[in-house]
Amino acid sequence: MAIPTRIGLAGLAVMGQNLALNIAEKGFPISVYNRTTSKVDETVERAKQEGNLPVYGFHDPESFVRSIQKPRVIIMLVKAGPPVDQTIKTLSVYMEKGDCIIDGGNEWYENTERREKAMAELGLLYLGMGVSGGEEGARHGPSLMPGGAFEAYKYIEDILLKVAAQVSDSGPCVTYIGKGGSGNFVKMIHNGIEYGDMQLIAEAYDVLKSVGKLSNEELHQVFSEWNKGELLSFLIEITADIFLVKDDKGDGYLVDKVLDKTGMKGTGKWTVQQAAELSVAAPTIASSLDSRFLSGLKEERVEAAKVFKSSGVSDILVDQAVDKQKLIDDVRQALYASKICSYAQGMNLIRAKSMEKGWDLELGELARIWKGGCIIRAIFLDRIKKAYDRNPNLANLLVDPEFAKEMIDRQSAWRRVVCLAINSGVSTPGMSSSLAYFDTYRRGRLPANLVQAQRDYFGAHTYERIDVSGSFHTEWFKISKQAKI
Repeated sequence: MAIPTRIGLAGLAVMGQNLALNIAEKGFPISVYNRTTSKVDETVERAKQEGNLPVYGFHDPESFVRSIQKPRVIIMLVKAGPPVDQTIKTLSVYMEKGDCIIDGGNEWYENTERREKAMAELGLLYLGMGVSGGEEGARHGPSLMPGGAFEAYKYIEDILLKVAAQVSDSGPCVTYIGKGGSGNFVKMIHNGIEYGDMQLIAEAYDVLKSVGKLSNEELHQVFSEWNKGELLSFLIEITADIFLVKDDKGDGYLVDKVLDKTGMKGTGKWTVQQAAELSVAAPTIASSLDSRFLSGLKEERVEAAKVFKSSGVSDILVDQAVDKQKLIDDVRQALYASKICSYAQGMNLIRAKSMEKGWDLELGELARIWKGGCIIRAIFLDRIKKAYDRNPNLANLLVDPEFAKEMIDRQSAWRRVVCLAINSGVSTPGMSSSLAYFDTYRRGRLPANLVQAQRDYFGAHTYERIDVSGSFHTEWFKISKQAKI
């Protein structure tokens, strides 16, 4: 190789391979390395087959690092946790002051902040960069969320601007997120929102199939139609596609043969844990996580179904008669309103962490970079960006004038769907918790006064009054006893 490459990438599983080819295709010569050398050869061969792309493979870490022009920039795409630390240890030995390492995995943000400090002691720069879009996004244009050293971001800004997904009306889907572990944190919340989105879509499917008795062909038509309007999004698009696929191992459709047991990699759990830590309500995201936990109890659920069938509970659906077209329209509106709540919760989580850490994150800018490349990309995000452009200090998406009107317009349909589902014995935890979130948030007074009175009764935790300032404690037991006499 006559000249050094522009950048390096270590970790050549599917995401790493595809991102390397994307970078090379955009005109940036790239060095690649993987501990299992066959992956290096495989990537180089793919590069030849896909247009003789400038991808150069190395079987040892030293020659890999030395092949990159200074200041060196190396992206890691390896499994989160100890493998990241091991890769950093392997590569940093050959790196020099001013060089930069970028972790492109789904890493816990505090690990990124720990590593950034450790690298700074060695004179190295460090970024934690969320990469969303799956293998297709990595190959053809992902949404990128880099956070950490701004100097490091400037090293590769020109590459990221070309590699990221391109949206015609809003530009490349990448921006410098902020300091520390902000890039990883934002990606984590993005994934939490994704959990909520997928759960809500699954519930819409369940109501239409179980209550409305729609066939897979009809479901394909419904979701295809939805994808032309306000619900236009990647997840709605792929859902419509899924209903078309016939089973290649038997009769019927493949979706009906897929085991109803959802996997997960941890980012949804982290999101809910952070919601608790930050005291931010995120019930839609939490219910989607609970639904995944319950789906994992397949054997228990099968046995429970036998128990409750004998009691007649399983027969609730039998006598339901519904107007199919009315149901389809109601479910569309319920899905949209529930999505607003889910995104509102995610954005509130990001804002709360930003305030805690002093990251100064721009919520409208995050909505912009999610418009393309990522799993939650949707036309809906343009509305969110405009809401934060109108008011960067917006307390909650629900009270943005445009979103507020949409919630009001859709709440009757939303309530009908949730009530129908409850009466039909079909669980809609995401839609139900979204509705509860909306109903709680819109009320000027809640029954929390009674909870606080209970806390003061048994634990002397004190309470505040609505008419007099200060903290108060009452001997509830003594006074109530006297009142009974």
